[in-house]
Amino acid sequence: MFRLTLPALLAFASLAWAQGRVPAGVQVEEVVDGKGKTKILFIAGTSVYKPGEHDYIPDCVELMQSVRKNRDVVPVLALDWPAKAESWADLAAVVFLFDGADKHQAITRGRAEQIDGLVAKGVGLVQLHQTADYPDRFTDKAITWAGGAWKKAQGKRAHWVETFREFPAHPVFNGVGPFTIDDGWLWNIRFAEGMKGVTPLLRTVNPKSKDDPKADAAIVAWAFERPAGGKSFTFTGGHLHKSLEDANYRRFLTNGILWSAGREIPPKGVE
Repeated sequence: MFRLTLPALLAFASLAWAQGRVPAGVQVEEVVDGKGKTKILFIAGTSVYKPGEHDYIPDCVELMQSVRKNRDVVPVLALDWPAKAESWADLAAVVFLFDGADKHQAITRGRAEQIDGLVAKGVGLVQLHQTADYPDRFTDKAITWAGGAWKKAQGKRAHWVETFREFPAHPVFNGVGPFTIDDGWLWNIRFAEGMKGVTPLLRTVNPKSKDDPKADAAIVAWAFERPAGGKSFTFTGGHLHKSLEDANYRRFLTNGILWSAGREIPPKGVE
């Protein structure tokens, strides 16, 4: 007689509960033809911190809706980690949005080798919020993927409200106006040696501190062009689902995802 262990039962129950939170009309791991198109795989964690906080599934669904508005872009949603081989085929980019640190989905069961393979092919990589946080033993590997990683022995984290008014000249800011968000920031990132290939995008510091807002330690979002080809985009905010109501914030993230996927970002930003 086949018997499930308690951890297996809990995992099954958690996945079933998470699938029940996927909005009607959205398929999990829908099989799509990515050839000749921009196929983007969104990997959403199934854990929830509080309703509206670390709410990875609805966050990914909203961003999928945004990228889908652009011609020949086909997004695919996976929960925790893709189970179908077809989900990995013909990818232009993969988006991480799940828990970080020792719960990071990409560091167990040979999954890092999968990401290594994608990176070697020039597939784009997007790290949102906690997914920039890796265990110390994995930091060097993560930097080869994304140009930077949050390391517990070095990094800092806290919540505050920030208004971004001025942006560097980079395609991810095309069509993006000022926006204000209340967020949970990860900063004091460890970057690639000499910041090679790294373009800082957003900086902020805790208003209660005396930290230099222009220092590299204040970087909370960056773009990375890998030496061997391929692009990565990281934003360490993304704590609140409500922030996606802001059109400028939403366009910033949508631009970043499509930029990492190799799309040309028009002067007014993507739709």
